[in-house]
Amino acid sequence: MSYDACMKQMLTTKSLDAMPPAAVKRYEVRDQKTNGLHVRVSTTGAKVFYTLVRPNGSRRRVKIGPYPVVSLADARRRAMEIARDVELGEFDKTPEVSEVSTDTLGEMIPKFIELHAKPNTKDWKRTESVLHKFDGLKDRPIDQIKRQDVSKVLDSIIANGTPTRANRALSAIKKLMNWCVMRGDIETSPVALLRPPTREIPRDRVLNDDEIPMIWQHSDAEDYPFGPFLKLLMMTGQRRAEVSDMRWSELNLDEGIWELPASRVKNARLHIVPLPPQAVDILRSLHRFLDSDFVFTTTGRSAISGFGRLKERIEATLPENTPDWRFHDFRRTASTGMAKIGVAPHVIDAVTNHKSGVVSGVGATYNRYTYFNEKREALELWANELTKITTARSETSAGRKSE
Repeated sequence: MSYDACMKQMLTTKSLDAMPPAAVKRYEVRDQKTNGLHVRVSTTGAKVFYTLVRPNGSRRRVKIGPYPVVSLADARRRAMEIARDVELGEFDKTPEVSEVSTDTLGEMIPKFIELHAKPNTKDWKRTESVLHKFDGLKDRPIDQIKRQDVSKVLDSIIANGTPTRANRALSAIKKLMNWCVMRGDIETSPVALLRPPTREIPRDRVLNDDEIPMIWQHSDAEDYPFGPFLKLLMMTGQRRAEVSDMRWSELNLDEGIWELPASRVKNARLHIVPLPPQAVDILRSLHRFLDSDFVFTTTGRSAISGFGRLKERIEATLPENTPDWRFHDFRRTASTGMAKIGVAPHVIDAVTNHKSGVVSGVGATYNRYTYFNEKREALELWANELTKITTARSETSAGRKSE
């Protein structure tokens, strides 16, 4: 049976269970037995009973409750009670008449992403992904989600061996609930008092002089686009997304400059990266997709992805006892490497675009340019050090083979 935006039939438990989720927009099915009673079906398949009444001649829709928490028999009885109150002039005295948010969590998440996350955060895709951890609650009306419901989801994430992800999930659902409170969809956030379930220890993982050349050697085997991406990630010390989403329009290879616009960096400030000669050579060797601005792409329409699979391929070439690592550790490795060869801390902060809190306002704008030469020298020193480390390992491996 196909369902229009609004239709009428004799509701039964069987017909309620058989109603499919809405294809595009929620639809309504009116009950032929009880005047005013109808059920709304959302795109997630959630079903909520309502009744229509006309107190003082004005039409009002009153929420009764979600099915099957509220049975069909209970919904019919409640609809008749509300109709009786209207006839007796007692409708406005009934506490249940105000209609609260009817959106389920599954309906609210896309709204939150489109209306709030996308316009205000660069990391909205990760927020969207994390919120999928709560898919088990997606059919629950947003105003009926309780603290215990969220706690159970967090417990399951921890049980799967990813405790820090539970912290990220809690942070995401808190932002969504606070947004709902601000809009008036709910009165209070059910997770306001929940604390992060796991105490996090800041990572200090740095690749050593054996791991660096092994990953560098793997980048040669990867070829374009992931091979040169890995090398530039290690050489520049910039964030993974900043390197993977690099645009040709951001580059001036003749002057060895990469200008990251404010829209692409975490602290929303223009960031200038002086490119060492080795990085310029890598970029000059790359082919360009026709009519595409992406430096690293397989389609020409979007930047590369699939970093989890790339990590798996790299790990397959490393010793089994290699400690856990992440792509962000390349950034820490570059910072540590520059410190070892004598680069000043404030210059390293300038290279990696960290908010050190030392300089702000007009001074920050001025220093972005006064540190340019220092940043260039630092990145050239680090590129030379990388070359030395990777070349020494390559020569040692070749010597062993000849023996």
